[in-house]
Amino acid sequence: MNLQLKYNSQLPTPNIQLSITGSKSETNRLLLLQALYPNLVLENTSNSDDSEVMLKALAITHHPSPITQTIDIHHAGTAMRFLTAYFAIQEGKEVILTGSSRMKERPLKILVEALQQLGADISYIENQGFPPIRIKGKKITQNKVALPANVSSQYISALLLIAPKLENGLELTLEGEITSIPYIKMTLALLNEIGVQTSFIENIIKVNSLPILNSQLLTIESDWSSASYWYSIIALSPIGTQVTLSSYKQNSLQGDAALVEIYKSFGVETIFNNNSIVLQKVNNLKPETLNLKLNNSPDIAQTITVTCFGLGLDCHLTGLHTLKIKETDRLEALKNELTKFGANVSITNDSLTLDARTPILWRGVGGEVSIKTYQDHRMAMAFAPLALKTPISIEEAEVVSKSYPTFWDDLEKFGFQISK
Repeated sequence: MNLQLKYNSQLPTPNIQLSITGSKSETNRLLLLQALYPNLVLENTSNSDDSEVMLKALAITHHPSPITQTIDIHHAGTAMRFLTAYFAIQEGKEVILTGSSRMKERPLKILVEALQQLGADISYIENQGFPPIRIKGKKITQNKVALPANVSSQYISALLLIAPKLENGLELTLEGEITSIPYIKMTLALLNEIGVQTSFIENIIKVNSLPILNSQLLTIESDWSSASYWYSIIALSPIGTQVTLSSYKQNSLQGDAALVEIYKSFGVETIFNNNSIVLQKVNNLKPETLNLKLNNSPDIAQTITVTCFGLGLDCHLTGLHTLKIKETDRLEALKNELTKFGANVSITNDSLTLDARTPILWRGVGGEVSIKTYQDHRMAMAFAPLALKTPISIEEAEVVSKSYPTFWDDLEKFGFQISK
């Protein structure tokens, strides 16, 4: 489904309230913990495709089968990593984890080798180091493992989440410089919240065993990554424009809450009001160039880059090495699509530099630009705010369901005109 987007600047300045679905990152962690501890009750879970896939896969545990069951997680990278660890400790259960063609290109070797060090029985079905994989669940008693510190935090979190159910807990040594620390701390904080004792000292993480959990209710904070697109929309809007989003915490566990400080550079103020945030455009001031290190929040790199482009602001973003193994090579995808507008973009293995000062389209040349999404939800949503500046078309727009299913409906509430 391709969508055409435009915005009528003659409309009154918007001021709407939206409820954003629960954090996908928190939801997927807590769904796994709920499968390990059924007494855990969750509220405000994410309605994203990724979380639905996770929930469906975990339900298989409750339906014992003498035969090997195949679980297709499609594009859900988090589910692939977390479920690999989860099914490795499901005694007597044998599953095959597979996914989309892109998923079969996303590396899994480091996590599989770490689980094998602990004694897990996991083998590759097609290509070594990549899905699909066969997992024969068994009891794991070993409790020490080492992992490169600069890998995706999802590998690390996958191990930490199953650690309380290991007979002797887990001691995980991270070798080298650690990246994506907020996501690791999120996992540890959620473990602490349900009563698991943990420690994170220098490069060693310890998680104690917790055989049984008493009944407990947890409410999941809304997703900051989803909020990022609204930060971009407000940044590209006239002074006075605002939107209210719920439900958010000032002391969030999510790394993408860095948006609050980052978007001050774009004239966007964040006001915390009970469980909501109000985003308001307060000025048009901006730096000559925006320099950011995003190794702690790489998922908002696409949004920030497009915001900079829409404002004619140069940027240099680093700490982006994990973006090359996401739903697509996000750095290459950003370069491809922004070039269509006349932007000058250069990328390395872990950085992106944007020269946005003289985009062709902003000079009225070229007409409507069609944005290819590469089966990546964040490409669709990161580029959508540009419709405030010029009509655009989003290819395969349904891909937003991966993390924010109501995104297009919410844009229409703000005043975007959307047609197939």
